[in-house]
Amino acid sequence: MPALESPWENARRELPFREGARGFSLILKRNCSISPAGLACVFAALGVAALAIGAGFALAGAWLILPFAGLEVLLLAAAFLLQARHATDYERIELDRGRLAIEIAQAARVARYELDARAVRVESDGRHVLLRGGGEPLELGRHLDDESRAAFAAELEKRLRV
Repeated sequence: MPALESPWENARRELPFREGARGFSLILKRNCSISPAGLACVFAALGVAALAIGAGFALAGAWLILPFAGLEVLLLAAAFLLQARHATDYERIELDRGRLAIEIAQAARVARYELDARAVRVESDGRHVLLRGGGEPLELGRHLDDESRAAFAAELEKRLRV
């Protein structure tokens, strides 16, 4: 099983290829370090703290602080919603019976592609992994760092040619 070196850890991480009788399956997704409930708690704590500080200044006579504290909470909410919208993004790659099925989920949009595995070419420049094989090229590995992306491209090319 191929492994990826992590610059932050001494341990090697395995590429999560799942072997099948006629191919493989791989899911690449973002590393979400906080659950939705934890994210909501952090947002609530920051919002309450900002509004409490704003209310304290308003009671002390600096009432203009309160609208800015409210604006801060609204902008914080927008940032958290944007992050939450992309928290479940993923790329699913499956090879079965010579057909390469790719599913790419970004925000609320899911795109599915099916390609002939023998006609697919994998191109990588270290920053992008492109699959070419009929139609428009597909970019994969968006959720990987540069080193992992290069290892992924090499392993995908090897598995497609077996």
